[in-house]
Amino acid sequence: MKKLDFSKPRYFNNRELSWLAFNDRVLEEARDKNNPLLERVRFLGITQSNLDEFFNIRVASLKKMVTVNYDKPDAAGMKPQEQLDAISKTAHAMVEKQYNTLVRSLTPKLAAVDIQLLHPSDLNQKQRDFVSDYFHYELYPVLTPMGVDPTRPFPFLGNNSLNLAIRLVRPEDSEDDKSRSFAMVQVPDVFPRVLRLPGGDNVFILLEEVIRMFVGELFVGADIKETATFRVTRDMDMDVAEEDASDLMKEIQSQLKKRQRGKVMRLEIEAGMGKHLRKRLTKAMNVKDEDIYEIHGPIDLNFLSKLVKQVHGHKELLFKPFTPYMDPAFERESIFDIIKERDVFMQHPYDSFQPVIDFIREAAQDPQVLAVKMTLYRVSSKSPIIRYLKQAAENGKQVTVLVELKARFDEENNVHWAQELEHAGCHVIYGLVGLKTHCKLALVVRREEEGIKRYMHMATGNYNDVTARLYTDMGLFTCNNEIGEDASNIFNMLSGFSEPPYFHKLVIAPLGIRDYLMDRIDEEIAAAKAGRKALIQMKMNSLSDTAMIEKLYEASHAGVEIHLLVRGICNLKVGIPGVSDNITVHSIVGQLLEHSRIYYFYADGQENVYLSSADLMNRNLSRRVELLFPILQDDIRERIIKIFGIMWDDNVKTRVLQPDSTWTRVQLRGVTKLNAQAYFIKHAVAMGEALRREEIDQAPEDLHATHTFIPMTAPKEDDDA
Repeated sequence: MKKLDFSKPRYFNNRELSWLAFNDRVLEEARDKNNPLLERVRFLGITQSNLDEFFNIRVASLKKMVTVNYDKPDAAGMKPQEQLDAISKTAHAMVEKQYNTLVRSLTPKLAAVDIQLLHPSDLNQKQRDFVSDYFHYELYPVLTPMGVDPTRPFPFLGNNSLNLAIRLVRPEDSEDDKSRSFAMVQVPDVFPRVLRLPGGDNVFILLEEVIRMFVGELFVGADIKETATFRVTRDMDMDVAEEDASDLMKEIQSQLKKRQRGKVMRLEIEAGMGKHLRKRLTKAMNVKDEDIYEIHGPIDLNFLSKLVKQVHGHKELLFKPFTPYMDPAFERESIFDIIKERDVFMQHPYDSFQPVIDFIREAAQDPQVLAVKMTLYRVSSKSPIIRYLKQAAENGKQVTVLVELKARFDEENNVHWAQELEHAGCHVIYGLVGLKTHCKLALVVRREEEGIKRYMHMATGNYNDVTARLYTDMGLFTCNNEIGEDASNIFNMLSGFSEPPYFHKLVIAPLGIRDYLMDRIDEEIAAAKAGRKALIQMKMNSLSDTAMIEKLYEASHAGVEIHLLVRGICNLKVGIPGVSDNITVHSIVGQLLEHSRIYYFYADGQENVYLSSADLMNRNLSRRVELLFPILQDDIRERIIKIFGIMWDDNVKTRVLQPDSTWTRVQLRGVTKLNAQAYFIKHAVAMGEALRREEIDQAPEDLHATHTFIPMTAPKEDDDA
């Protein structure tokens, strides 16, 4: 029998266009009237920061390919220039949709609740006086007018810097130069871009509008003919030649300086900018028409998150804050005693992240602890985990920390933390040449009466106490002996030249996750061909690895039922007869950023469940150190299966991938609404309130198990948040 070819380009979505479709789903949240108004404003700001990074990295990569005449098509059959053309068309439409959302919907709704973003013409006399004082006493000493002429070349403009382009007439201009002189003023980022005005609790003006009002005072004697804002987005991808760098930290620091001078990927200009200003900018930035975005509103919507933070009152316009569930056992007992008794699973942010911090704190302070080893990819700017790692070293523990210096846009932060940890006496390592270390693993070695014992924490998300309140992630505490041996082997591999012959329970990339998952898929294929039940359920951020998609197609063709929860990029297509007609793909975009990774296989009723730091992307499986770990404890495995089921049944924030590669919301007519994130929040809050009322029946020693056994049933329609 002829083997089917699952690699045909028509079987795949383009990675970049799929990402843009994800950002459009985020934009839909800004347009969703069921979301609180200020949260809609915040979602719109998120679409801007997402798009900025997309141009910084993905568009920049494609442009480099075109520059060096790299013409190989992607899995979907698109060459780099074809991808850039499609991106330009889609991104221009997205920008138009962003500003329609702001101008036609959000701004009027904000004004209706007395949250106003004023233009200079809207100011009353009191506000004009305030703005005048602010300009003359605060801004004026800092601003630098930059003229451009034969003696003053066009200045360098940093990535994402906001500027005013100015056309003016000077007394010394010749008749030919009348109204052609060109100058610029950069909007300084050392001041808040959103300025509160007198005349109400929530009346604001943007900094560039203040500068525009008085820009003539920066060019005394000249006649200002036109002003218009613009912004440049540069190539911010770093090219670290690790094999040639004797000191990776120095190489990273050098690349950080070079990155700011990358080529311009996008030029955003104020709509209505005159031909002369546009021509000057286009020539100076060396951009093509397709890279120019005319903006019908304030350029750079990142200011919206700052606006939301400055609003006084109006808590009703935000998502209701909640307190994560904190098991009382963690406050009463040693965390090592708890883990020694049983594995402990946590689902963040519904479960508090504090036990993870306390795990490192107690390790630093416990005289029985001999060593602490940990991988750090992204941490917060005031990380308590860093503080306790330093304390552990100062207390004489052997502390080894892998700090990933190449974590995108966190490079500078991580260089700082690496230096801090080294100064405190920690042994800091930077991972393996050519690979990013993305796994989330902490190992504590403790001397106990029965001998040396290892305690581990493994997770799907970063050791970042800030994002742990905003991202959904999962973590596991265990002291399983075999996992402990594997964890030690991983750190030995990262810090030295060790090459473990095998691992007992853990699976790592790039050595094994791809093959391991394919083996599990093959087992489901065999079951389906034998007429037995076969089911695969996976949750991840992105699905773009061609080989994994082809294997999923093979499984679908064999009759395996496949459920995929994919937040972002999905190169897989559904509904292809005989190829993917047994695959269903959902995407949840809601209040929290879905970040956990779950891999489930029915396995003839054994129901094997794994958590991982890895998405099914080529970079994760081939170019990163990633971790896949099994859930061995029955009650935890059952809980994760239930959690997946609730997310799969979500019909409020879920979009379903269609055969034409569009995403549609679930039809709610006649069904009970279920918002999975809202349900988990309500569940966590209910647990906390029950504890505060002392209504839990379990004996104290069993309290840390209570969250596992709470039945997870769908809420009634009126319970939906």
